[in-house]
Amino acid sequence: MRIPFVQIDAFAGQPFEGNPAAVMPLAAWLDDAVLQAIGAENNLAETAFILPDTSGANDGEEADFELRWFTPATEVVLCGHATLASGHFVLSSDPALDVVRFRTRKAGVLEVARKGDGYELALPAWGPSPKPLPAIVAALGLEGAVETLWHEGRYGVIVLEHADQIRALDPDFRRLAAEGDVLTIVTAPGDDSDVISRVFAPGAGIDEDPVTGSAHAVIVPYWTRRLGRDHFTAYQASTRGGRLTCRLDGDRVILGGTCVTVIEGTFFL
Repeated sequence: MRIPFVQIDAFAGQPFEGNPAAVMPLAAWLDDAVLQAIGAENNLAETAFILPDTSGANDGEEADFELRWFTPATEVVLCGHATLASGHFVLSSDPALDVVRFRTRKAGVLEVARKGDGYELALPAWGPSPKPLPAIVAALGLEGAVETLWHEGRYGVIVLEHADQIRALDPDFRRLAAEGDVLTIVTAPGDDSDVISRVFAPGAGIDEDPVTGSAHAVIVPYWTRRLGRDHFTAYQASTRGGRLTCRLDGDRVILGGTCVTVIEGTFFL
């Protein structure tokens, strides 16, 4: 079997920035074990598999493609950067299209639309609630935090005071992994952006994720409330780094960014 393979840097202005994702279009779903093995073989934060949607909008929401995401270790509920990459893959292949919609298994229908030289990605707004997270705070090597919050999708949010605290983080990844498949988001007011963050997911096989759309689905409701406005700029301060525009629109978080295709090829199975 020959499967097209495209590697795309999402939330990137040039190659080697942002978060790389593999996008692999399928004619039919393969066994889950095979999809997971491909994700492990690609060894990227996410491999996105897309398939033309033939469901007929049984739930009342039309979509163009089905979409699933796999890390090297597990299938995930929501992945923003690989959705943006999938949108780039579809829209750059057909200049006549302005919008593409993806049906997902647990995050509903997600949309990617052209916006200037880039795209806007619509994700569900998953606002977190206050909750003590002492084990995560300790694993991050922090004495304390301004706030700790939680979303039931297993997103932990640690709010700090300064951007330099974010940049200086040196987590104990083994201790973080012991908390299970949790996406740990550490965030603070930015220095060259409104908001800065870093994201860690060792329990899902990713020590540090370069730029994380789903993390912003969680922190955008928090920061818009705290900043007192419905939009802001964000920077995720990983080694690769990535910049996003963020906006809250009702029950949707709208993330803006650009993508760069860096590899095209064929996966042999």
